[in-house]
Amino acid sequence: MMNQILFAGVIGLFLTLVGTPLLIKLLARKGYGQYIRDDGPREHHSKRGTPTMGGIAFILATIIAYFASKVITGKPITFSGLLVLGLMAGMGLVGFLDDYIKIVKRRSLGLRAKAKMAGQLIVGIAFAVLALQFADNRGNTPASTKLSFITDFGWTIGPVLFVVWALFMILAMSNGVNLTDGLDGLATGASVMVFGAYTFIGVWQFQESCANAATLTNPAACFEVRDPLDLAVVASALMGACFGFLWWNTSPAKIFMGDTGSLALGGALAGLAICSRTELLLALLGGLFVLITMSVVIQVGSFRLTGKRVFRMAPLQHHFELKGWSEVLVVVRFWIIQGMCVIVGLGIFYAGWAAEK
Repeated sequence: MMNQILFAGVIGLFLTLVGTPLLIKLLARKGYGQYIRDDGPREHHSKRGTPTMGGIAFILATIIAYFASKVITGKPITFSGLLVLGLMAGMGLVGFLDDYIKIVKRRSLGLRAKAKMAGQLIVGIAFAVLALQFADNRGNTPASTKLSFITDFGWTIGPVLFVVWALFMILAMSNGVNLTDGLDGLATGASVMVFGAYTFIGVWQFQESCANAATLTNPAACFEVRDPLDLAVVASALMGACFGFLWWNTSPAKIFMGDTGSLALGGALAGLAICSRTELLLALLGGLFVLITMSVVIQVGSFRLTGKRVFRMAPLQHHFELKGWSEVLVVVRFWIIQGMCVIVGLGIFYAGWAAEK
């Protein structure tokens, strides 16, 4: 049963390691290079023209790796897996249109704000509505109308509020990854860690699933998740694909993921959290994305209220660059912060399960 997780990760890794340089050549030949802000750190100006839209590589690699693992192992495809992949691809398509207009049409702002938001809303609503369908023989749908931390808790919020909540999560994570994607390898490396955490969570939930309550030592501590093992397969495919992409995306980056990649990764993270019933835990597992998003909120809020800036520049990573930290130093230290968030998040996940015992 676990073989498909290994196959998905290895195939995803191989495809991006081999496929990304081919994409780099294609994008460079067409002249699809990155636009760099003039008000940013001066060191970034040398990156102008670096191929972008690299998210295409790991989106395709993840999808191929998932289906290839199913073909190799003969295991069935699940609705939960398809929904997360669909959310990732849909958000990636919105990002691709934004990148395409920005780079190919030479319109620096890309998609107009209303059009970009409309695209994200359409994809997010479609995911949220479909996630409440397709009940299995235990009555579990891919998503639940209850809020969740380690498992579902509290009262049922109803389908309408669930769609609003799911949209908030999807938009928040997509924009969080998008804001983090400002330094070579930063968002990619951080995403690898969170997808690794979700691979572990999926495996643990499968082993302690309520569907196997008859064989568990303590059925009271079981997880009521529709397709936990398949969510681990998706997370493993994403982890492997991002790892391979990181080889080419780390400093000095040969390619950037662009909005194509950042919106797709944010969508995938939100989808995994919703379908694995760990929605609020995602704020801790993806702590770096939350921290960087909050730095922008604080900066904008402070400037509008007082006319003063808290940071030299937002998002937060550029503040430390302007303080004199090298790009690599910022990235590595932020990776350490993200690693600590994942360790604490997984520790809380395990402690919550153990407490139920």
